Amino acid sequence: MKLQEIGIDPSTMRLEVDIMEQKGNFAIIFSDGKAKLTALPQHGETKIITHQGKVKRVKFDEGEEF
Repeated sequence: MKLQEIGIDPSTMRLEVDIMEQKGNFAIIFSDGKAKLTALPQHGETKIITHQGKVKRVKFDEGEEF
């Protein structure tokens, strides 16, 4: 799975991510009280599909230069 759940501290409602631990480009998606982190592909698209104001799906379309 490409999406990895990130814990939110319930007492402070804060989200902490160590950006030095992550390699390359990444995106954090937050919806409906949940946060998830995903690495972005070297070549391709990452689409975030929403429905009724909530994230419904994340689609990855990867390619490679010839």
